[in-house]
Amino acid sequence: MKVRRSLRALKKVPGSKVVRRRGKLYVINKQNPRIKARQG
Repeated sequence: MKVRRSLRALKKVPGSKVVRRRGKLYVINKQNPRIKARQG
C-alpha cells in the first residue's frame, strides 16, 4: 500500500473506489488488488 498526497491518479484506474475509514481516505480495487493507497 502506498501513502500518497493525492489520490487523483489512482481514482481513474478502472474498478477503483475511494473509501473513507477512520478519518483516512483509501483507494481499493477489487479488479486489480495491487492498487491500494492511503491518504491522511
